[in-house]
Amino acid sequence: MKNESATSPTTLVLLGLLGMAACSCTSMRSQRLQASETGTATAMLGQTAFRATAVATVRQPVSSTATAFSSFWHRTRGLVEGSAPVAMTWNAIPTARPGSEAFEHFLDQQGLPARELGSIKCLVDGPGFFDELDRQLAGARESVDVQVYIFDNDDIGVKYARKLADKAESVPVRVMFDDMGTNTAMMSAPRTPAPDRFSPPADMGSFLKRGTEIEVRRTLNPWLAADHTKLLLFDNRTAIIGGMNIGREYFSEWHDLMIRVEGPIVGSLARDFQSSWRKAGPWGDFAVFKPRQEIRWPVAGKNDVPLRILRTDVAAGRSEVLKASIAAMHASRDRIWIENPYFSSDRLVRAAQDAARRGVDVRVIFPAENDSQLMEVSNLATARDLIAAGVKVYHYPRMTHLKAMICDDWATVGSANLDILSMRLNRELNLAFSDRRSVDHLADSIFLPDFKRSKRIRLKDAERPMSDLAEMIADQL
Repeated sequence: MKNESATSPTTLVLLGLLGMAACSCTSMRSQRLQASETGTATAMLGQTAFRATAVATVRQPVSSTATAFSSFWHRTRGLVEGSAPVAMTWNAIPTARPGSEAFEHFLDQQGLPARELGSIKCLVDGPGFFDELDRQLAGARESVDVQVYIFDNDDIGVKYARKLADKAESVPVRVMFDDMGTNTAMMSAPRTPAPDRFSPPADMGSFLKRGTEIEVRRTLNPWLAADHTKLLLFDNRTAIIGGMNIGREYFSEWHDLMIRVEGPIVGSLARDFQSSWRKAGPWGDFAVFKPRQEIRWPVAGKNDVPLRILRTDVAAGRSEVLKASIAAMHASRDRIWIENPYFSSDRLVRAAQDAARRGVDVRVIFPAENDSQLMEVSNLATARDLIAAGVKVYHYPRMTHLKAMICDDWATVGSANLDILSMRLNRELNLAFSDRRSVDHLADSIFLPDFKRSKRIRLKDAERPMSDLAEMIADQL
């Protein structure tokens, strides 16, 4: 880093904390910033740190205070769970098989959001998602709302910023991205080279707004909590959720998944976006006193099935992704299939081990080349423990950023990784469902092809020096 010795200790601490907080969500890509860009990147992270502290405290005093106490509690709890000699059970364990109505009733009793009607379609990899994004942008007639963790400043980010600007000339367009996630993403370049003479914008927020009708807001990061949600809405009739951001990795480099959602449940997703948008504005927490925008719920289609929205939201005390996933893993009788790039939650690891020991077909797919070196080593420690319990662990041949799980005939997909950030601290959005045809669609689109493409890891392959230390650090990331 240019003039590293001249960087103040405070700036170094802020950079280190921001980098650590984002390491399991943001790519650590191979081509580093040019020296001439380092000062700009440092300044941007400094601005992010200021907004995460001073601005968030003023705009979001209630959320910031709740995040502080909850973060301390969950990190402490994570340490206790990770070092405990036996598994610690915090929630009720269901007896009903995942996929059954009795299991769904159990989730209702645990206070999870009620199911709503809708339909899903898997959008696999860059072509699946970005082709659908192009179609939805072309067809939108009333509104376009985009929320991502990262709106990157590479050539793909710039391309879609311009497409959104063109659309904003005819319909209202709102874009919301995570302040920390987007600004840390600019600190490295994609693996594949950008077009000749491409110059990345220094600030995507300013670039999106400059000379356009797009409304832009940043979600802030009190106590380094991030909004990892990916939610795109078109006319409040169609939604797309999942693991992909706007940038080159997602466009052409990584294996990933988004889900197109239609039906009445899109109204609830639109309401979620509206709530996040209001909170990210100048009124912050006080926007609760302002009138809500009326949302028109789509009508049900003949093929709609029950879907359940699951959230992680530390400020709101919501850990629904973890509650539902743990319940499904404990109750599974036939299979647990998982694909996820970051698997370090001790509770989920132990649930997978327990299931394998009682004869469940437990399979886990990791990326062979993780975007985070720390998480790659941590995943090997997790793989070692899983394999020792009888779990089949696989390496997908390239980076898979996909987050999906099937437990018997119940499934969940979305933005959540299997780590403490996604389970307890960051804001996440998943969908869960028990419709057999939808679960089969997920298995056929993702798991069955990926098992064939992946190489099974043996116990000797998972042994690495310092893997236990990496796993302990990853528990807190």
